[in-house]
Formats: sequence, structure tokens, C-alpha cells
Amino acid sequence: MSTTWVLVAHRSGARLFENAGRGKGLSLVQDLPHPEGRLKSGEINSDRPGRSYSSSSGGGGMARHGFGKDDATVEVAAHFARELAGLLDRGRTEKRFDQLVLVAEPSFLGNLRASLTTPTAAAVSATLDKDLGQVSEHDLPKHLGSVIAL
Repeated sequence: MSTTWVLVAHRSGARLFENAGRGKGLSLVQDLPHPEGRLKSGEINSDRPGRSYSSSSGGGGMARHGFGKDDATVEVAAHFARELAGLLDRGRTEKRFDQLVLVAEPSFLGNLRASLTTPTAAAVSATLDKDLGQVSEHDLPKHLGSVIAL
């Protein structure tokens, strides 16, 4: 019998489900809240984004540039993706699943895939680039039909 883990993730949390085969549905393995993912950049950093000066290309003057205001939120999401990848890697090494399905909005899915180790990435049988974080556990199967037979 093959076990599939289904990770439904977004910036502010993730739910890890297990499917023990066709007709078995999903059972929740772990709920992983990440409230930091809801914060805006200004709430993450107490200071405003820094500024720098550099010479401009024309006229010899100085141009003022702001550092990216979204850098903090992007880093918080990337850090959470690395945490989730670590959890999935431990599950793989403990032989808790045979296949893995990843579900997340496109940019977070990219962070997650980039954070996986090569052996864990090889266990990924399907991905779905949709944010299903707010979909109830009861309604989730109808959204996953294209990637896993439940």
C-alpha cells in the first residue's frame, strides 16, 4: 500500500494530509500555523526601508534609491518554505510517505520546490499552483481531483 502526503501551504500556514490510497480520503497529519506570513513588511521591520545614494548615469548628480519594501515579507515566506521542506525531508527519511503532492500559490510553491532536498523533490508526484489554504478540509478533495485520486 502506498502512502501519499499532501501539503497544502501558503505564506501564513500549512496543513499536511495523508492519503492511504484510492477511496481513503485525506486525514490531517499536522496543522502548521505561520502567523508571521500575514504581517506586512512594515510590521516585520520596525524601521522603514533603508535608502542609498548612487551616481546617476546622466548629468553627474546623485540618485536616491529605496531598498525593496517587500524584501522582509519575501524572506519570511522563504524561511517558512525552508521549514516545511525540512519537515517533508524528515518524513521521507522516516519512510512516512511514498509520494508527495505540493499545493500552494505559484510563488510560494516555487520557494517550496527550491527548498526541497534532491531525494525529497524526487518523491513529488504532482503539484498544484493554487492557494487552497482557506478551503475547508471537507471541501479540499474536490479541488485536488486533478493531482490525486482520493
